[in-house]
Amino acid sequence: MRSDIYDLRSALDVLRNIPGEYLETDRQVNLMGELTGIYKKIGARGTVRRPTKIGPMMMFNNIDGYPGARVAIGVVGSRERVGHLLGTPPEQLGHFYNQCLQNIVSPVVIPSETALCHEQVYLASDPAFDIRKILPIPFTTERDAGAYITMGLCYASDPDNKEDRNAAIHRMCVQGRDELTIGFGGHRHLGVFKDKAFAREEPLPISVNIGLDPAVYLASCFEPPTTPLGFDELSIAGAMRNRAVELTRCIAIDEYCIANAEIVIEGELLPGRMLKEDHTTNSGRALPEFPGYSGPAHMNPVFKVKAVTCRKNPIMQVCIGASEEHVNMAGIPSEASILAFLHNAMPGNVLNAYCPPSGGGKFNAIIQFKKNNIKDEGKQRQAGLGVLAVLPEVKNVFIVDEDVDIFDPYDVQWAFTTRFRPDLDLILIPGVRCHPGDPTEKQFYDASLRDDGIAYKAIYDCTGLYNFKDRFYRPEYTNVDISEFI
Repeated sequence: MRSDIYDLRSALDVLRNIPGEYLETDRQVNLMGELTGIYKKIGARGTVRRPTKIGPMMMFNNIDGYPGARVAIGVVGSRERVGHLLGTPPEQLGHFYNQCLQNIVSPVVIPSETALCHEQVYLASDPAFDIRKILPIPFTTERDAGAYITMGLCYASDPDNKEDRNAAIHRMCVQGRDELTIGFGGHRHLGVFKDKAFAREEPLPISVNIGLDPAVYLASCFEPPTTPLGFDELSIAGAMRNRAVELTRCIAIDEYCIANAEIVIEGELLPGRMLKEDHTTNSGRALPEFPGYSGPAHMNPVFKVKAVTCRKNPIMQVCIGASEEHVNMAGIPSEASILAFLHNAMPGNVLNAYCPPSGGGKFNAIIQFKKNNIKDEGKQRQAGLGVLAVLPEVKNVFIVDEDVDIFDPYDVQWAFTTRFRPDLDLILIPGVRCHPGDPTEKQFYDASLRDDGIAYKAIYDCTGLYNFKDRFYRPEYTNVDISEFI
């Protein structure tokens, strides 16, 4: 656990002092695909089209058309970097998240006049206001529907109970000087709040917080049932730092925002107003998302901006939706949810879990399972069923023995090759709701589907038979201190 990080700037100070984790440039860069095109080669990886690789986070200090503006990308772009920022070994992050989930620290409210995010204020009522000129918001590719806010943490309250709040990242496309659209993929809690407000024909106030302590972003990506409706994910971030996240009242709307955010966009989601994401471009596409594809532009609700507040010389934080950064934000909370459920369901059997980049942190899960006796044979498949129940977006569950390194894709493939037979060890579950971003679960791919997103899930039992453990024995090598030989 690291308690010396409390905002984005203190996180960057930590990364600057770790070799290979921080890179910055003063060369001028444009926002029309060039910035992200550079980072694709520097450190994006994930499901980004090859060639790409994992590399340092990057700070761009010279943005064309935005004097003095800076843009940070890839802050949590590697699992090792997340480990540095949270003070936890990367292979233990799921366990650390789970521990924090059990020891939450609720956020606190501080006076507006002491909030760093209120150092500068831009009101949309000013005729000169234009969010496109205030904030350097990039196009990920030249074919995007528009400029997207990709690291906007939306914070809102339940219209039925203002004490119940939700923090989550939603993609937001710029549509004009004071209008954005917000995407609601899957069943999201902010979407429930929206539906409640719209049923009353009322707007939903939302603060969009950008440039944050990485713990806040990482904690916000927990999903139900681990975090039920009304659970404030900021309390998990508080546990990660053993210090409460500080909130303050917004200036132009009835909502809270994160007090030390680099940037806060205040506004309201409007009932009865919808725009297609590519309203200004007619591109037909949205932007690259975690499955590695750029899906179609959707009709989304309109978010009316009321104000932008920020720190002096604010840092705009962005990510590539198909990058390793998304994998870490989405996948590690999923690992914690798996561990929390399975440790209760079958204590002593599940050693670890990993949601790898191959599935964007959402589609694939690898479970490290230990059979302690013959009575545990078969429980590994129950564990797979449990994962699919807890995380409905998971498509494939791979179960391996304790001697397999779940973070090494070659070792997992070895188990898949030598401890799995499709006719004996593949469990198919038909007709279940899956993630809408998977193209193989669409009716164009399979006309027999009852609806887009309803298809098969699979469990791959890649564990050796307990009764024949000697047939699956991996040779052990002499443990030698090699320092004298190299």
